[in-house]
Amino acid sequence: MVDIEKCSIDGIEMRYFKFGDGPEKLVIIPGLSVQSVMGSAEAIIKAYGPMKDEFTIYVFDRRENYPSPYPVHEMAEDTVKVLRKLGVTRASFFGASQGGMISMDISVNHPEMVNKLVLGSTSARVQPEQLKVINEWISLAEKGDRQELYLRFGEALYKEEVFEQYRGYFMETAKTVTESELEKFITCAESIRDFDLSGRLKEIKCPTMVIGDYNDEVLDADATMQIAENLDHMSDFKLFMYIGYGHAVYDMAPDYLKRVRDFLIG
Repeated sequence: MVDIEKCSIDGIEMRYFKFGDGPEKLVIIPGLSVQSVMGSAEAIIKAYGPMKDEFTIYVFDRRENYPSPYPVHEMAEDTVKVLRKLGVTRASFFGASQGGMISMDISVNHPEMVNKLVLGSTSARVQPEQLKVINEWISLAEKGDRQELYLRFGEALYKEEVFEQYRGYFMETAKTVTESELEKFITCAESIRDFDLSGRLKEIKCPTMVIGDYNDEVLDADATMQIAENLDHMSDFKLFMYIGYGHAVYDMAPDYLKRVRDFLIG
């Protein structure tokens, strides 16, 4: 059983869990999700098990009491406040999708906190043509169409054979989505529309690894390459692109977490 903890500071309440007992700290910030990532705690701990001897690992949710709107920058600032309350003043960060946006914001505005940075399937600025999928999700959530939202969400994140394998799971899970969760999802998804850190990418100075997939149907490979083009002047920058796993390559590629671990401990 995983202990889900809650940190409260300045009116912010944020849930998190931690595991591992390594000397270094790693902060994982997940991407946009219909329901809280806290429900996947056991699966996350199992996946990141090989890192638990090198790192003490923290996994954070978004804050409990969402404001609306809730810009990505505020998500980053809330996470920083909670980290400081927990005594984490410096760590490596791994952010996937929207979690990567939050991690980039922290790296730019609080560079003293970031040791190394790994960005997965993310974007520094989502172009209008790349918002098509996200806008569709928002529309379905606004209509309260939980089942179609979960199906379209899974279909966009995973390659076809994986999605079909878990179609039944998505349909059943959709039945558990509450009205409050739909409202939070809409607020969180809408924040992506206005996020733009593209003009400040060169302010990232820490060792950085960017990982994407050429078949990303949510943000597409161009978003990953834009980040790479702004950071490839650094000697400690690394880029790796997969083919055929889709947006959720961070869950699908069998060697993904080994690449992350090797970069962080290298």
